Amino acid sequence: MGLKMIGIIDYNAGNVKSVEMALEFMAIPYIPGKKPEELKNADKLIFPGVGDAAYAMRQLKVSGFDVFLKDHAQKNTPIMGICLGSQIIFDYSEEGDTDCLGLVPGKITHFKKIFDNEGIPAEKLKIPHMGWNEVHCKEDLIFKNIKEGTDFYFVHSYVIEPAFWSDVRAFCEYGIKVPAVIRHGSVIACQFHPEKSGEAGLRLLKNFCNSDYISVGVSSC
Repeated sequence: MGLKMIGIIDYNAGNVKSVEMALEFMAIPYIPGKKPEELKNADKLIFPGVGDAAYAMRQLKVSGFDVFLKDHAQKNTPIMGICLGSQIIFDYSEEGDTDCLGLVPGKITHFKKIFDNEGIPAEKLKIPHMGWNEVHCKEDLIFKNIKEGTDFYFVHSYVIEPAFWSDVRAFCEYGIKVPAVIRHGSVIACQFHPEKSGEAGLRLLKNFCNSDYISVGVSSC
C-alpha cells in the first residue's frame, strides 16, 4: 500500500510539530510549508490548528494559505483539517465573529450557547470538552481498521455545525451529538486530535496518507 507526499500547512496557528512527529513515527514522507509555493508538489494536505479562529484566519490571509486552500479544495486535493483546522474550513465562527474559509457549508458555535438552547445546566458538563471520548462512525475509508466506538482525544470549546448532517462521518456524545469527523468533497476534518490519540489516531492519519484513500471512498469502520 503506497503513500503520497503529504504537505503540512504551517501558518503560525497550528500544532504542526505533533503532526510531524506522528508522520515521522510511521515513516510517512511529508513537506512542512510556511508558504504556499513550498507545498506545490504535495499530493495531500494536512491543515492543523490550535487557538483562536480570528487570529488563525489573519495568519492564513497574510501567508496566502487562504487562497491556496480554496484552490486545492476546488481541485479536489484531499485535505485534512485538525481541531481548529476542522472549524475554520466552515463559513463562519462565533469565535471572534470570524468569516472563515467557506470550504464546507456551516458554522461554528460555542458549547455554552448550544447547552443553553438545549436546557443543559451549566454545571453538568465542563467547557472546554477535554479528554478521551468514544467516537461513533459511519462507513468511510478514514476509519479503515478502526473499531466503532474507539476513543479519541478532544480539546475544544466550539462545536462544528455543518449545514448538512450528511457531511458528518462520526460523532461523539457530550450533552449533544458533537460532530467529530466531517467530509465534504475532498475535505475531511477531525475535531479531535488524531496525532494525540494513540494507536487509533495514528491509524486514522495513515489511512488518510495511503494512496488508496480518495475523497469519495468508503469502507466499514
